[in-house]
Amino acid sequence: MEHEKRYSEMSETELKEEIAQLREKARKAEQLGIINEFAVYERRVSMAQAYLINPDDFKPGRLYELKSDPGNYFKIEYLNGVFAWGYRLNGDGKEEGLPISLLNKGV
Repeated sequence: MEHEKRYSEMSETELKEEIAQLREKARKAEQLGIINEFAVYERRVSMAQAYLINPDDFKPGRLYELKSDPGNYFKIEYLNGVFAWGYRLNGDGKEEGLPISLLNKGV
């Protein structure tokens, strides 16, 4: 059985190739109207992109605009690898983890 590399084990070049392949799969799924498959590929793209970003650029206690929801912000409580854990401002108050690739640089 072939071992599939984790994103954390991939080089920058491998990550970029993976992202391109996932985007193509997402595009095909969207064209075919397979929305749930499209969503899965989009989430995988976000995960792979997170490994191309330095987590040290994100600081607990600061606000970051959500790329997919301009004008709405996420407050980081703590980081765990490439995931930012915290709360959406004007959200339901539940803690959630987001890949750092979904956040714009700090406000």
